[in-house]
Amino acid sequence: MRDIIKTLEPLHASLMTNMTIFESTKVSSRQINVHKDGYPIITDEFWTSKQRQASSIQEIAYRACFKPQLPNYFINRFTQPGDYVYDPFSGRGTTAIESALCDRNVIANDINPLSIILSSPRIKIPEIHEIKERLSTIKLYKDRKADIDLSMFYHKDTLGELVSLRDYLIERKANGNQDYVDDWIRMVATNKLSGHSKYFFSVYTLPPNQACSPQKQIEFNEKYGLVPNYKDTKEIMLKKTLELQRDITPRLRKSMFEIGEKAVWLVKDAAQTREIADSSISLVVTSPPFLNVIDYASDNWLRCWFNDIDIESVQKNITVTNKLDKWKDFMTSVFKELFRIMKPNGHVAFEVGEVRGGTVKLEECIVPIGIQTGFEVLAVIINSQQFTKTSNIWGVRNNSKGTNTNRIVLLRKPG
Repeated sequence: MRDIIKTLEPLHASLMTNMTIFESTKVSSRQINVHKDGYPIITDEFWTSKQRQASSIQEIAYRACFKPQLPNYFINRFTQPGDYVYDPFSGRGTTAIESALCDRNVIANDINPLSIILSSPRIKIPEIHEIKERLSTIKLYKDRKADIDLSMFYHKDTLGELVSLRDYLIERKANGNQDYVDDWIRMVATNKLSGHSKYFFSVYTLPPNQACSPQKQIEFNEKYGLVPNYKDTKEIMLKKTLELQRDITPRLRKSMFEIGEKAVWLVKDAAQTREIADSSISLVVTSPPFLNVIDYASDNWLRCWFNDIDIESVQKNITVTNKLDKWKDFMTSVFKELFRIMKPNGHVAFEVGEVRGGTVKLEECIVPIGIQTGFEVLAVIINSQQFTKTSNIWGVRNNSKGTNTNRIVLLRKPG
């Protein structure tokens, strides 16, 4: 422990004299404490939905994702236009999309292939007329049958349209004809498969960031007297398209598309990304899987079916463990890889969380791992803000006291 404290002493002194990177909306609420191992813990409301309205293009549901304001905060403080920003656990692509919005180059990785499906089309964004024209050419047959029973979710005519769209996308990909317009349609359809409003393809069910099992949906339908009614799939996709592109100007579309042409999308173990060059990344903003808290494969079984993804392989490849030692071993291997790809003086914002009722604070595991692998630990930043209903849209984890909390370990590769 003495070595950790000795390493952090000059960094702590530097932070105390130069707090500009920790500007917040509520300076008077800031609390600065020093952990027993020597690193500063800074608590404040650093970003908030009122501070910067997130772009409409970010409005895609995914389980346990952070708000766009989080990566935006670090992107604007630690990078310049043209720098490369990387997320090794990309999820719905929040960091990647925010990086493109800020004119930064994008590299994103996730072992779940759904990540690319949900992310890349929101950087290479088609024109509305292109999407309308493509949808008009896709023939949807109401009498098509699915290879599994989905009658508890969909009216038979809606299901026929979905199966037709699924077959079209599978064929386009197999023939090498899939393009960025198809990618957009796939992304929107994947997002609208199921949810708890009339603007989803399904009958009323769980929120769109988690899929109900068929048996549970049968029980749900019986309990509440629900019967799937017909939904016009093309109409719903166009409506979601207009919502997503609400804030996209022609100039922004062009700049993001150019970034999308250069973007790198990986489906890899985060500890084995040799495709990324040494010392090439200016900033990492990410949030890893947390000790078996979220079962991503089960949450996404319906999305995997629609996209012809083997759910068993997804379940097998995703790092899901409730053993802290195994989690720490995996994070150590990830941090070794991050150290390799980071530029000197590059930063890592590693969002972790309290698990097991707050008895385990993962930042206390990440700090020694960061130091062991060569990083300097600048601080643990705790962003705390009052709970709002809109937080549910973004999948924010809320604690029992009505606040949203993010805990970020901020590290730097020595120059």
